[in-house]
Amino acid sequence: MLLPSSWQSDEARWLVQLGSALASALIVSVLLRVAEAVFSRATRHSPALQAMQQGTRRPMRVLMPLIAFNVVLSSAPDQLVGIGAVRQFLTVAVIATLTWLVIQAVRAAGQSVTLLQPVDHADNLSARRLRTQTTALTRTLVTLITVIGVAIALMTFPSVRHIGTSLLASAGLAGIVAGLAARPVLGNLIAGLQIGLTQPIRLDDVVVVEGEWGRIEEITGTYVVVKIWDQRRLIVPLEWWTQNPFQNWTRSSAAITGQVLLWLDFRTPLEPLRAELRRLCEGSDLWDGQACVLQVVEVSDQAMQIRCLVSSPDSSRNWDLRCLVRESLIQLVQDRWPECLPRMRAELLDGGAGDEGSAPPAALPREMAPTA
Repeated sequence: MLLPSSWQSDEARWLVQLGSALASALIVSVLLRVAEAVFSRATRHSPALQAMQQGTRRPMRVLMPLIAFNVVLSSAPDQLVGIGAVRQFLTVAVIATLTWLVIQAVRAAGQSVTLLQPVDHADNLSARRLRTQTTALTRTLVTLITVIGVAIALMTFPSVRHIGTSLLASAGLAGIVAGLAARPVLGNLIAGLQIGLTQPIRLDDVVVVEGEWGRIEEITGTYVVVKIWDQRRLIVPLEWWTQNPFQNWTRSSAAITGQVLLWLDFRTPLEPLRAELRRLCEGSDLWDGQACVLQVVEVSDQAMQIRCLVSSPDSSRNWDLRCLVRESLIQLVQDRWPECLPRMRAELLDGGAGDEGSAPPAALPREMAPTA
C-alpha cells in the first residue's frame, strides 16, 4: 500500500529531525559525563562540592540532553505534522527537569552545610544552630520552587493561562475560602521560617514540652518530632512552638545545674554530708567542676529539707549525677546516723495512771508512735 506523498515527506523530515536531535543529545551526554569525571577528580578533597555534584548529577543527565533535543526540534519547520505538540511536551519536560535540578541543588547545598558543620562533638551549639536554619530554609525553598515550577509549566498552556486569568478576576469569595482552608498550612510555613531564623529550638535541643522531657529529633515542614527519654515520639505542629511556652535546656549552653532534695531529722550533722557531697562530685566524671552546694532550704515541725546543687556538662549526665548523690547520701545517713532519718514526733498524754478509776490513755495510731 502506497502512502500519500505528503505523508512520505513528513516522515522523511521527521526522521531527519529525530536523528539530528538524538545525535545532539548523545553528544551532549558524552560531554557531560566527561565534565562530571573532571569535576569529580578536581573536587575529591572537598566533601561539600562532592555532595553538590552527587545531588545534581541525575537531573543534569536528564536536563542537558533534553535541552539539546529541544534546540534541534525548535529549528524544525512549523508545517511539520505534530511539531507543536512535541515542542509543548519538550518545553514542559525541560521546565520540570529544571525545577528538579534547582530543588536538588538546594538540598545538596543544605547537605554541604551539614558536612562542614558536624554535630558529633561536645561543643556543637553553633553547628546545631546552623543545621536548624539550613533545614528550615531548605524545606521552605523546596516548597516555593515546586510551586513556581508548576506555575511556569501551566503558563505554557494558553487555555490554562486564560482559565487562570478568569479565575483570578472572579475569585473574590473563593480566594477567601481557599485562604481560610489553607491557613494551617500557611501558618506552619511561616512558623517554620520563624523557627529557622529566630531558633527558639534547634536540632538535638533538650526541651520539656507538655510535661515531657526529650530531644528535638527532626524538624519537618509541618511538625517537630521530639524524642522522649523512653523512646516515645511526641509530634508537635510547627505553629505550636511560636504560640506556647516551653522549656529549652540547651538554648545557650548544654550545661545544667540540678538539685537533690532530702528530708532529714534535725539532729543530722551537715558538715560530714557536705564533705561526702564534695567527695562524690570530685570523684565522678559526671561533674563539670562548677556547682557543688549543700544547704538547708526548708524546715517543718517534723524534719528539715536539705538541697544539694550539682552541675554537669549536659542534662543526661546531670540526671545520673543526681541519682548518685541521692543514693550515696541516703546510704551514708543509714550507716552512720540511722536515728537521723525523718520520723514522726508525737506526745503521749498521761491520763492519771495513779488513779485506779481513771481510764488508760488512748493508743496512738501506729504511724504516730513516739520516736524514743
